[in-house]
Amino acid sequence: MAPDRRIYLDFNASAPLVPQAREAMCAAMELAGNPSSVHAEGRRQRGIIEQARDDVAALVNAEPSEVVFTSGASEANTWVLANGWHRVVMWPGLEHDSVVGALKAHADQLALDMPVRTDGTADLDALERSCTVSATGHSLATLQLANNETGVMQPVARLAAFGREHGLAVHTDAVQAAGRSIIDFKALDVDALTLSAHKMGGPKGVGALVIRDGFELAPLIAGGGQERRRRAGTENVAAIAGFGAAARVARERLADMERVRTLRDRLELALLEITPDARVAGAGSDRLPNTTCIMVPGHAAEITVIKLDVAGFAVSAGAACSSGKVAPSRVLAAMGLGEELARCGVRISIGAETTLAGIDAFVAAWRDINSNTNRQQAKTVPVLRRVG
Repeated sequence: MAPDRRIYLDFNASAPLVPQAREAMCAAMELAGNPSSVHAEGRRQRGIIEQARDDVAALVNAEPSEVVFTSGASEANTWVLANGWHRVVMWPGLEHDSVVGALKAHADQLALDMPVRTDGTADLDALERSCTVSATGHSLATLQLANNETGVMQPVARLAAFGREHGLAVHTDAVQAAGRSIIDFKALDVDALTLSAHKMGGPKGVGALVIRDGFELAPLIAGGGQERRRRAGTENVAAIAGFGAAARVARERLADMERVRTLRDRLELALLEITPDARVAGAGSDRLPNTTCIMVPGHAAEITVIKLDVAGFAVSAGAACSSGKVAPSRVLAAMGLGEELARCGVRISIGAETTLAGIDAFVAAWRDINSNTNRQQAKTVPVLRRVG
């Protein structure tokens, strides 16, 4: 039976709304006016947007002028991918569906797919060995900053340096890294960087594309002059206000990420003790401090997730479920873990709100679930009898 109080351990899917974001959104919704109007009401709306722009820029060490608000990360990623590139270099085994899907919709035949290393990082050596991209002209390389399933950090700065040398524009989807690791847009030296509010405790349906000053992207949405004519449409002021407030909180909480890492490490050690045959994806790599992707051979991820849900815990499966058909995790398969193991990945992602008591309760549930599973498996072992 599920406990009365559920424990949420799926922050990589969406972080709980922080109170500061809720308060900022409610205050913004009380105000009248269009932020494009020149009267006092409009200027007040404009001030809310620009304050949020400052806060989002500060989180990733960008200039406010480089931040363009969007409806979310999917729009931001599509905006970059749909910019008429002659060639797009990517690591499809790592990227979020919003990147892979955008590429398929706009430039699939132009893709140069790169392999993934067994440690969960993009194989940049393969790209550097090919060195064919310099002759393609208007080309883009896109690489996430941190993987959403394994938490493995990717060598984006190295890719950006390669891009500068070979005439590649470079984009990174930094959605999972924002608020969980320090992001320095200037130091990364990328041309564009994607953010999403709800992954850091802001509202759903708002994000941003950080575009390096001087880097030109044709607007994805044309019309009015909003966002310096880079993204038309009246701004969602309340959501943007919540995004800005969440960015402020996320910046303050960066110092708490070492405590989160300690909880994550405690969790992994306990789970591996209970299920010694389990594996943690990307365990030897630099990872986000909040993310564990654990695989127990023979234990299908979707079944484990359902059992944990019944026990009162929210986690995610690495495998995608569509129309009742469960597929192996694309990320885990790209790491060379094999199809069967790639079906077993369970992602546990925690946050600043996660407590030691919550971690210990999860460990206890994991022990119960695996003990019960082992007992059930023992009952189903056939008994061979001599006949005749």
